[in-house]
Amino acid sequence: MSQKTNLVRPVIAQIIPALHNGGVERGTVETAQAISDIGWRPIVISSGGMLESQLKRVGAKHINLPVNQKNPVSWMLIKPRLRKIFLGENVDIVHVRSRAPAWISLPVAKSLSIPTVATIHGKFEATNLFKRAYNKQMLYADEIIAISEYTKSVIEYQFPKLVESLSLNVIHRGVDLSIFDPKNVTQQRIINEAERIGLPDDLPVVMLPARPTSWKGHIMLLHAISKLEHLDVAIVLLGAGDANTRFVEILEKKSVELGLGANVRIARSTRDMPAALMLADVVVMPSVYPEPFGRIAIEAQAMGRPVVAFEHGGAKETILNEKTGWLAKPNDVASLALSLEKALGISGSERDNLSKLAQSNVKRRFSIKKMTKSTLDIYRELLLEKGFSPLVLGK
Repeated sequence: MSQKTNLVRPVIAQIIPALHNGGVERGTVETAQAISDIGWRPIVISSGGMLESQLKRVGAKHINLPVNQKNPVSWMLIKPRLRKIFLGENVDIVHVRSRAPAWISLPVAKSLSIPTVATIHGKFEATNLFKRAYNKQMLYADEIIAISEYTKSVIEYQFPKLVESLSLNVIHRGVDLSIFDPKNVTQQRIINEAERIGLPDDLPVVMLPARPTSWKGHIMLLHAISKLEHLDVAIVLLGAGDANTRFVEILEKKSVELGLGANVRIARSTRDMPAALMLADVVVMPSVYPEPFGRIAIEAQAMGRPVVAFEHGGAKETILNEKTGWLAKPNDVASLALSLEKALGISGSERDNLSKLAQSNVKRRFSIKKMTKSTLDIYRELLLEKGFSPLVLGK
């Protein structure tokens, strides 16, 4: 195949349901910036959202299209529009990051002989044949990215025959070390977060930053802390306040039942996560079900905070047990309580050592730079096969 001249800039189209402020969406923006930084042309196709302005700032083009639709009838109407976009923008690689976009986009890309990439971010377990078939579409991309070894193992378990023919890569999620750096967080920002949450001045803080959903383990954390009778702590359920009234009422009722009512803060999510994490003496990720990755674990470690989590899912890959945090027996309240007690009981010098190791762990293994470099390497291999000159693609 003849090589494309060095005047051609590769065009990478990432396709995502929407651009809300979640880990998948932030990873999309970070990848778009990396594409732009090396002189390629990034496009993101989604139904829109609050991160559209960030895409513009990093030099990416956003195209609004309802690729979040899950109705197969609507897919037939969207596909011709998507085909027109791929041709009009001269798209060289299509990268899907969710299942509905995969169903819409992969067949169109294949019909145009455009190489494809799929990143599997979330849970991939299939409880029935319909869900299994819905998930499977993601595996028809030319290159598959799993966000953790755990996610890769779920894919292999669910589709043992298919995986033999897949190009399956593990690329861990990354954290922006310029944003999640204690040295870059002012005291005023920390004070603002403390006042927003309503924190007392004299208590150690145990923080659970998570979406308001029961599987994130809010109730289990409350039970575990209730067992620490000799430890008076402030418990911050960051993000739980975004929930509907019913979820908040359940948390409030359980807090009172366990004698923790005065110490629990059910707070809305923050726009300044680095400052919020600086308030925490311990960050907890007690998810009832395994996290595919668990981005909060690396964000907390980047801020030098010890993390306590259950020993399953992505937490086993991100937390160095008894070095940068503690891994408790999954869904075991007594084990979680013991891990919390250990984390809260470390001396000042032990905390300093843990903080340094945690930051080093993230810098070495979970930076945005590492994540985007690995993703760009996959793009380069596909572009070389497509006929691009190595001179265009760089290193």
